[in-house]
Amino acid sequence: MNFQEALNHLLSLGHETLAMKLGLRNTELLLNALDNPERAFPSVQIAGTNGKGSTAAMLDSVCRAAGIRTGLYTSPHLVSITERIKLGGAEISRENFAACATRVRDVSEQLLHDKRIEALPTFFEQLTAIALDAFRNARIDLAILETGLGGRLDSTTAANASIVAITQIALDHQEYLGNTIASIASEKAAIIRPGVRAVIARQLHPEALDVLLQRCQATGVAPVSAGDSHTIEDITTAGRFCVTFGTGDDHYERVMLALRGRHQIENAAAAIRVAELLRGAGFDVSHSAIVTGLETAQHPGRLELIQHEPVFLIDGAHNPAGAESLRTYLDEFASRPLTLVFGAMRDKQLEQMGAILFPIADLLVLTKVQNPRSATAEMVEPIALRFARGEVFRSDTSEEALQIALANTSREGMICIAGSLYLAGEMRPQILELGK
Repeated sequence: MNFQEALNHLLSLGHETLAMKLGLRNTELLLNALDNPERAFPSVQIAGTNGKGSTAAMLDSVCRAAGIRTGLYTSPHLVSITERIKLGGAEISRENFAACATRVRDVSEQLLHDKRIEALPTFFEQLTAIALDAFRNARIDLAILETGLGGRLDSTTAANASIVAITQIALDHQEYLGNTIASIASEKAAIIRPGVRAVIARQLHPEALDVLLQRCQATGVAPVSAGDSHTIEDITTAGRFCVTFGTGDDHYERVMLALRGRHQIENAAAAIRVAELLRGAGFDVSHSAIVTGLETAQHPGRLELIQHEPVFLIDGAHNPAGAESLRTYLDEFASRPLTLVFGAMRDKQLEQMGAILFPIADLLVLTKVQNPRSATAEMVEPIALRFARGEVFRSDTSEEALQIALANTSREGMICIAGSLYLAGEMRPQILELGK
């Protein structure tokens, strides 16, 4: 298959969430048939509700600063599926992706033909296998795997990572993970297995921490706490934080975090603790590599500022906890007037997100994302009318939403894109084109 054929094949398996089947059996059989690429390198697995992608990006940056050849697997992508698989910091090439996807497809079909599986592996199962196969071919030193959803039954768990980290846990994906913080924490805590090293980020919900610590005790794992000791030294006008971190092993003075937002302090603390565990596992991760990595990390679509008049802020906030982090940032750093372009998936907690974000906007533009799960502007409008304090516009497409926002926001203001990473991915190329 060429790249487009490979992409079409994956998309034919169904939307990655709507057609998802939680469980490890298919992934394990698929990896075994591929001669277990996951055994060719050690892995770090990162789970959580919010922050796992940022933590993975920071850790990848740290490891590359230390001269470690990494394979980074994250989801979802913003524009191209190749963004999900990075080799040494660079996106996998389309040719490489297609070659790995062809192998995975052929093996999947053979498993089905041999009746070893009842249905073809899903989009995410095959994509995980593609990533691990690509990592083996690239002879990486370390894989960094962001959990897709949950942990206990997520495909990335089949890689049997030796170091795991769990970022902050909040309500999200309740239809798959349960309706309480405790049940969601239980699903994510399952990546803590006997023999692993586990980093636990500071938790906002005591019941989540209780579940994580109980899992550690049950598996004989001594938890490594992250985020216990830090001091904010300075804050830039764009929302970057200069922080001094202290751990049981080291002290990191005045680190200027590259990723914006107060919430990134906790993610950086988790990345530091994982990096220190890698040092203990034989990787040469120096003090300076940790500092350099945190100061140069990149994660597009997460409080990403794009200079324009008005300035754009793109954020993938897609649940109440993410909306709270975005609201905190906007309260502290947003230019005025503030226009919010909002589009979200209909299975999200739209009312809670609206209650958090809509009151802060001077102008609100509701739009629909090009995704089968997307809420329409009409679905969100009653929530907007309840919480918005400024004028509310509706649009059928993100292109139309962008034009409405530009026409109604003064040059000294800010246009914030939020509600879904899918919306961020859809609008980011349009915004970048404005500067050309």
